[in-house]
Amino acid sequence: MNPYPAIETERLILRATAIEDAELIYALQNTEGWIKYIGDRGVRSVKDAERYIAERMMPQYMRLGFSNNTIFLKSDGSRIGVAGLYAREGLDHVDLGFALLPVFMRKGYIREAGEALLHAATHVYQLKQVDAITTEENVASQQVLRGLGFSFVKRTRLPDDPEELLLFTRLLEKEHA
Repeated sequence: MNPYPAIETERLILRATAIEDAELIYALQNTEGWIKYIGDRGVRSVKDAERYIAERMMPQYMRLGFSNNTIFLKSDGSRIGVAGLYAREGLDHVDLGFALLPVFMRKGYIREAGEALLHAATHVYQLKQVDAITTEENVASQQVLRGLGFSFVKRTRLPDDPEELLLFTRLLEKEHA
């Protein structure tokens, strides 16, 4: 039973990633795009993915009430990727991150999930700003971030990571009714 409420959009359900999502996490973290743009996390089996979820994703949920979400299609319940709000060491603000299995890319799912997470960041978590990081080569993610209203700020490095990243940010404002 997942204690965190799901977020629903027109086509998607975002639910806190749980142990039962290990097959997706294993598949996702071993795609060419994940390894190239996010990095090899050493997840070599479904058992490794279960451990990764328990040790790297669930603790932030327990601490802050938000973290990684599994993205499901409403139409058939397929698990298609992940998106979330992350408290990353080395960043001053919560970070928006996302990844999809390749077959589900370029269908607007990440933009839809991102808009829902930014709404929750503003209205549920009362955040004033959200950051996002990406590699310079990941042009598709940069386009998504710009489409979500993020602006490039600077180049940066995270602690214990030699790769230079691009830092984007978006100030959040509550919509007035």
